[in-house]
Amino acid sequence: MGQTVQNVVFDFGAVLFTWQPGVLIKTHFSEHVATPEQAAVLARAVFGHADWHSFDRGVLSAHTVSERTAARLGLPEQAFRALIDGIAEHLQPMQDTLAVLAQLCTLRDQQPDQLQLYFLSNMPVPYARVLEQKHAFLNWFDGGVFSGDVQLVKPEPEIFELLESRYALVPGNTIFIDDLADNVASARARGWHGIHFVSARQLQAQLMPLLA
Repeated sequence: MGQTVQNVVFDFGAVLFTWQPGVLIKTHFSEHVATPEQAAVLARAVFGHADWHSFDRGVLSAHTVSERTAARLGLPEQAFRALIDGIAEHLQPMQDTLAVLAQLCTLRDQQPDQLQLYFLSNMPVPYARVLEQKHAFLNWFDGGVFSGDVQLVKPEPEIFELLESRYALVPGNTIFIDDLADNVASARARGWHGIHFVSARQLQAQLMPLLA
């Protein structure tokens, strides 16, 4: 990348917090899915739909997305509402990535003018508030944006632009970490650096040399 990074921006789901849609579907709709492959198909139909994206965006309520999704897919609404209500508990810290974040915090504390930490997460408002209340390590970040709070979602360029303007980020000095390639591509299109997250070990190996 040819340049030292000063701003590190984390996605949350499947990077810092567990996000396993197929497990959620299998847990709540075991009578509808017999195999992991079937669970994955149903998970895409639930979480890849425009209604869920509108929930992420903060323009559709949990009640409405539950009602619509259950009707659209022929699922019992009570079970689907239980799925929605249980997601905040499903989002648990990924300890290996959290260790990388802690390492970055130590570096930031040693050189506060050279390293800042931010987050950029597609996250419905109810889950964002729970994460803030439950997990003190969110205070390690110098700032961040939840999609539901600003009614923008990744990979739209506007949400990256908002983070830039809010915290005066220089694109060429900023790196974005996300498990979804489309989101990483959107960041790169703005001139950010990007890491497509696979594992904490891979992240550490790719990121740390850029912070020297």
